[in-house]
Amino acid sequence: MEKRYKNKKTKCKTKEKLEGVIMDTNKKSGVVYQGKVPGKVKYTFAFGALGKDLIYGMIATFSMIYFTDIVQVSPAFIGTMFFVAKLWDAFNDLIMGMIVDNTRSRWGKFVPWLVIGTLINAVVFIAVFTDFKLSGTALCVYVTAVYILWGMTYTIMDIPYWSIIPNLTSDPNEREKLSVMPRIFASIGNSLIIAGFGVQIIKGFGGGYVGYHRFALFIAAAFIFTIGVCVANLPKVQQETEKKDRLKFKDIFTVIKRNDQLRWAVLLILLYNVGTQFIMGVATYYFNYVCNNASMLSAFMISASVAELVGLVLFPKVTKMLSRKNAFFLSCALPPIGLILLLIVGIVCPTNIVLTAIAGIIVKMGTGLELGCATVFLADVVDYGEYTMGKRNEGVVFSLQTLTVKFTSALTALSIGYVLELTDYVPNTVQSLATQNSIRVLMCLVPIVGIGLAYLVFHKRYKLDESFMKKVVAKITGTEPTEQPE
Repeated sequence: MEKRYKNKKTKCKTKEKLEGVIMDTNKKSGVVYQGKVPGKVKYTFAFGALGKDLIYGMIATFSMIYFTDIVQVSPAFIGTMFFVAKLWDAFNDLIMGMIVDNTRSRWGKFVPWLVIGTLINAVVFIAVFTDFKLSGTALCVYVTAVYILWGMTYTIMDIPYWSIIPNLTSDPNEREKLSVMPRIFASIGNSLIIAGFGVQIIKGFGGGYVGYHRFALFIAAAFIFTIGVCVANLPKVQQETEKKDRLKFKDIFTVIKRNDQLRWAVLLILLYNVGTQFIMGVATYYFNYVCNNASMLSAFMISASVAELVGLVLFPKVTKMLSRKNAFFLSCALPPIGLILLLIVGIVCPTNIVLTAIAGIIVKMGTGLELGCATVFLADVVDYGEYTMGKRNEGVVFSLQTLTVKFTSALTALSIGYVLELTDYVPNTVQSLATQNSIRVLMCLVPIVGIGLAYLVFHKRYKLDESFMKKVVAKITGTEPTEQPE
């Protein structure tokens, strides 16, 4: 049986054993476990990402083509709507981060929002893939409202989910494992199930509108179940023994201003996400209308998703053998190689499954490593913020992560929508050479530029390497004298 921790009005450090693991109640660090996280907590937390990214993957991969090809809304309108919706979400993300950091409850500051966000978002997600037989202006208004609402409610759940990671452990090796595991489940949901088999599953559910709607119902149920398992096994302790001033909205910008590594981490993640979002957003159009074979999407995505999982699994070993710096270099070097191969294959032999699959493997092996790197970077940034400012702001830090993902998704949607419109894209027919070439540029060349710039920022500005983080952890845990960063 688990020993329940009871808050004490004291500043001293206390410890309790939970399933043979030391539970650290030192409020100076604000971390639940001193070192190793219990396997039950670790695996069920990661399991929650499966349903979460089934939802996200369906929206990211299929929402645009669903709106343009199934319910027949103008690509330019959808692109503009996506852009506006994501910009609005950016504001919401910061607000939600502040709300999470200010939450005080018997279940902690993360669990309540996980539950609330999951239940509401599941319902709204179903509504996204339900048209209620609307058309014309009414359909445009409905699509806009429900998509914006989906983004807002996803934020309620997503920010507290990722904010849990730096709160569970500050041990570098354990944190790397803890960061990778939910990413693995996320990739299974997003890349393997949705991107890899989504087309076949939709057809299996009846195809067209019916297929999309039924698949949405299934995903919503899976989402609620996986997050339910996650929540049921998280530590139900509130990691606050001292009363602290509540974070105000203006304080968010103070955190961003004073934490220089937060700014650089967010920028490099944003630039990298430009690449990955364009790949995911354009892939359906690329294989449908450039390769003229929708089944090629599955060949690319299935092989790619397996490779991404391999990259995630290997991430802790790669960092141990080569360092985080070299791991991130690999994550930036592999995708351009794969995309150049895909571009050549698309021109010379567009229906070659083997070469397309190889290209997907190279691309996603790199993105798998990056997913591990990005999560660790942000968790380290939380500790660095406490190191420099004396406060932990998990909600704000991870709200900026979701902000970057949504902003790049908005930029992708806007670009795709207007490029398709300007090159006379016509749904469900053979496309012009101009349209095909524009899709090639968006699929292959734009991501290369984004990923290249991400590595440049990392190389020039990001300084939270392994040696520096040892100093950070030592200070916030009180094991070494205070030392200011350079």
